[in-house]
Amino acid sequence: MAGRGKLIAVIGDEDTCTGFLLGGIGELNKNRKPNFLVVEKDTSITEIEETFKSFLARDDIGIILINQFIAEMIRHAIDAHLQSIPAVLEIPSKEHPYDASKDSILRRAKGMFSAEDFR
Repeated sequence: MAGRGKLIAVIGDEDTCTGFLLGGIGELNKNRKPNFLVVEKDTSITEIEETFKSFLARDDIGIILINQFIAEMIRHAIDAHLQSIPAVLEIPSKEHPYDASKDSILRRAKGMFSAEDFR
């Protein structure tokens, strides 16, 4: 993909996905697969996890945004992802506020630094 940027993928509730789609992130790859998944109450955890893993495998995706309450459903898969690209960022939703103690990136970052590093 030399010369082209990478896409942002979204796994979220309807409001989150609608907002990002209105902002212009919606794309289909050459296999006609979208870069977003709208999670509804009848969406299975298996479907969420399979979509997440398919986003990880795509070379055209650089960032995966996922609502934090959905990330909790597939926490084992998110914690198993150790590469920096695609970056996985947990974001709040309208119904579920952000909880920094559950964020996998913040937990990893806290492990990289000690209190003495900031003195």
